[in-house]
Amino acid sequence: MRPVLVTTKIKDIHELAAELELVRRGRTVVQCHGVFDLLHIGHIRHFQQAKKSGEMLIVTVTPDRHVNKGPHRPVFTELLRAEAIAALDGVDYVAINKWPTAVEAIQLLRPDVYAKGSDYANASTDITGGISLERSAIEDIGGKLVFTDEIRFSSSALLNQHMSIFSDEVNDYLTKFRRMYSTADVTGFIDRARGVRALVVGDAIIDDYQYCETLGKSGKEPILAAQFVRSEKFVGGALAVANHIASCCADVRLVTMLGSDDSHEAFIRASLAPGVVPEFLTMAGAPTLIKRRFIETYPFQKLFEVYVMNEQAAQQKAHDLCAVLEQVVPEVDVVIAADYGHGMIGPAVVDVLCRTARCLAVNAQVNAGNHGFNTVSKYRRADFISLSEKEIRLEARNPSGDLRELVHRVAGALQCRQVLVTRGARGSLCYGRDEGFFETPGFALRTVDRVGAGDAVFAIGSVCAAVGAPIEVIGFIGNAVGSEAVGIVGNQRFIERAPLLKHIEALLKV
Repeated sequence: MRPVLVTTKIKDIHELAAELELVRRGRTVVQCHGVFDLLHIGHIRHFQQAKKSGEMLIVTVTPDRHVNKGPHRPVFTELLRAEAIAALDGVDYVAINKWPTAVEAIQLLRPDVYAKGSDYANASTDITGGISLERSAIEDIGGKLVFTDEIRFSSSALLNQHMSIFSDEVNDYLTKFRRMYSTADVTGFIDRARGVRALVVGDAIIDDYQYCETLGKSGKEPILAAQFVRSEKFVGGALAVANHIASCCADVRLVTMLGSDDSHEAFIRASLAPGVVPEFLTMAGAPTLIKRRFIETYPFQKLFEVYVMNEQAAQQKAHDLCAVLEQVVPEVDVVIAADYGHGMIGPAVVDVLCRTARCLAVNAQVNAGNHGFNTVSKYRRADFISLSEKEIRLEARNPSGDLRELVHRVAGALQCRQVLVTRGARGSLCYGRDEGFFETPGFALRTVDRVGAGDAVFAIGSVCAAVGAPIEVIGFIGNAVGSEAVGIVGNQRFIERAPLLKHIEALLKV
C-alpha cells in the first residue's frame, strides 16, 4: 500500500489552487516545475535550495503528452514522476501540469517565488524560449524568479548511460556518433536553416481518414461491411512538406495546384503553418486531390483507400506552372520537389527545375496512383535525393541487388551530391559523394502510422542539405524526425523546431 503522505501530497492542479488559498496564510509559496524523468541528487538539491526562498514548496510536473524530448520519453509516466517527488520530505504538494509550459500553472497557483535550475539562468540557451515566458508570468503576479545553484546532472544523460531503452545496435551507433558530433554541431545546421529561402513545388493532397468498425461480411454480397464512426482531414503531400520546412525556415514559398471543384482552399489555407506563402494554380473541372483511407478504429488498421483526382487536369496547367516557376525559382536558395506522380510535375516542369534551381532536392514517390512510373530518373540532376529503398530499387529495376551499388549508380546518373534512403524500421542508408556511405539505425520504438513519415524526413533533410550538413548528420536528423513522424496519425501534426532540438539534445546527452 502506498504511504498516505504521498497520496495526500499529490493534487489535481485546480484542487491545489483552491487548497493553497486556504493553507498559505501569509506563508511564502515557492514553485518548481519540470519533467523530472529520472529523479536524481541534482533535483533533490534544487528542491532543497528552492525551499529556502519560502516556507511552502509546490512542484508541478510536465505531463507525458507535453514532454518534448523525443517519442521515447518520458521513460517514467507522469504519475510515477509525481509520486517520486511527493516522497521527498521537503516537498509540500505535487501537481501534474495540464499545459505545455509552466505559464498557466504559475497564473493559476500564484506562487510568490518561481525557482529554476542554474541551467536556465542564460535565457539565450533555452531552446524552447519557455524561461522568458515564465519570467513574465511570475513577475506579472508580483512574484520573483530565482535560480538555484545545485549539482548539475542530466536526466537524459543518466538515462542514456545507465537505463537506455534502445537496442545495443542503436546504443553503439549513438556512442560513435557522439564522439564525432556534439549537440551544438547538429542543432547548428537546423539553426542555420532559419535564413534559407525555400520553395516547395508539388502535389497538394488532402488526407481524409474515415474511421469505422467492421461488421463482417455482407449478408447478400461477398463484401466487407463497416459502420462509420468519425472522420478527420489533414493536409498532406506538398502542403505537409511545406509545413515541416516552416519549422526550420522563416521564408517558405509553396507552389501547387487545387481543383476548381471541391477545392478545399479555405481548409488548406487555415492548415498551413505561419510563414508558408502559397501560390495556388487552379485545375479546371477537377477536384483537389484527396486520398481517402478507411480505417478500423481499434486496432488502428487501414482497410483500403480511394483516390479522388484528375491527372489530365493537372497536366493541362503545365504551361502556367512553368511560367510561375521561371519567376520564382531564381529568387530562392533551395527548391524542394515533392513529386507524387499525379500529373503536376511533368517533363516541362522538370526541365525548369533542373535548369534554374540553385539547389534542388527531389523526392519522386512511387504509389498506387502512379503505378510505379514516377521514378527519380525523370530528373537529369539533383543535389539531394530522399527515397525509400523500394523507390531506389524500382529506379534501378533491381529488387535484390546490393543497395549501395544501386545508390551509387543513381547518384552518378543524376550528378547528385547526397542521397538518403529510408528503410523503415531498419533506419536509413546515407551516401555523400565526398563522404561515402553511412548506415543509421532506426530510433522509433512505436509505430502508429507510417503515412507522411517519409515526407517529414525529406523535408527536414532537404533544408539541412541546403546549408551544407554532412550526410551522416542528415541521416541522424532524418531518423530523429522519422521516429517522431511514425508516432503521429498521418499529418495530424507537423515537425516543430523546438521539440526536434530537444529530441536531438536528449539523444546526444552523456
